[in-house]
Amino acid sequence: MSPTRLTPFGALSAAVVVAASAAALLGAVRRHDTVARVDFGIMRVATSPAYDARLAPATDATIREFIIPVTHNAIEIASGVKYEGWTFGGTVPGPTIRVREGDLVRIKVVNRSPMPHSIDFHSARIPGNVAYRTFMPGDTISFEFTAKDPGVYLVHCGTPPVTMHIMQGMYFAIVVDPHLGWGTKADKEFVIVQSEFYAREDSVTHKHTPDWNAAMSKNASQVTFNGRAFQYKDNPLQVDVGDRVRFFVVNAGPTFRSDFHIVGAIFDRVYPDGTPRNVLERVQTYSVPAGGGAVFETVFAKDASSEGLYPFVTHSFADAEKGAVGIIRVGTPKTFATMDH
Repeated sequence: MSPTRLTPFGALSAAVVVAASAAALLGAVRRHDTVARVDFGIMRVATSPAYDARLAPATDATIREFIIPVTHNAIEIASGVKYEGWTFGGTVPGPTIRVREGDLVRIKVVNRSPMPHSIDFHSARIPGNVAYRTFMPGDTISFEFTAKDPGVYLVHCGTPPVTMHIMQGMYFAIVVDPHLGWGTKADKEFVIVQSEFYAREDSVTHKHTPDWNAAMSKNASQVTFNGRAFQYKDNPLQVDVGDRVRFFVVNAGPTFRSDFHIVGAIFDRVYPDGTPRNVLERVQTYSVPAGGGAVFETVFAKDASSEGLYPFVTHSFADAEKGAVGIIRVGTPKTFATMDH
């Protein structure tokens, strides 16, 4: 059989296909080789005047490396209440990790604390005895996983007693963006991590120390959003009229659920566990269990919610009274009237 002969047009088409294939292959290689490295010891979240809840988009890197020091640090769990926290990267919660579905995630955890700790990624399909084992002061543990499941997940210390390590502040969120996006375009994004503290004040030194018995009886001293009680009442989250706002909500617990709700707004979309396939519409309140997460979206439309102040709470109000309440400031309302919630 004689070889196929190409007309000038056919030859040009073949050349285009070959060139396009080569370019696609080269682009894939370059993208695959793109590495982003973040050191929690250097990249600390601003916590003054409040923990910075704003979340930036993920970068285009497909290999993401994170260095996470475990440290014990002085933190403030309510106004004027100082406490020794156990932390990932020096803050409670630690910085949020954001990646995309399909990314390779490399983790290196360095124990710079005086006691054993570990780390547990709810987003990872990986043997727990390999990646999540307890390691000693001065030791380092490294592992990697592919972020296969989009959503928002908890990361926490899993060293026994787990309740103690979580109530001391060892947690943060990881967001895995779906490779096709969330189906909407958000104008503002925030991460909210709910958790409980069980602290008691020493009558002599006035220092606050952990109260194990209170934890076992589920009698929290503070229930917080992003590690400090009531911080977003004094320092509201700022958005504009017309904004679609996306909240990545994680419940670190260690025990209570979070009944997330915004007063004066409706969630037009809720993604349980952050999975876009499971989207719910027109939701007033949605419960996030301890150890779980969900993505919430609402629009502060000009002809509906519009300009004003909108409290966000856990609708389990005994917990809101202990600190799990904040305010979203939409636009520039003239008054900062006291809210009843």
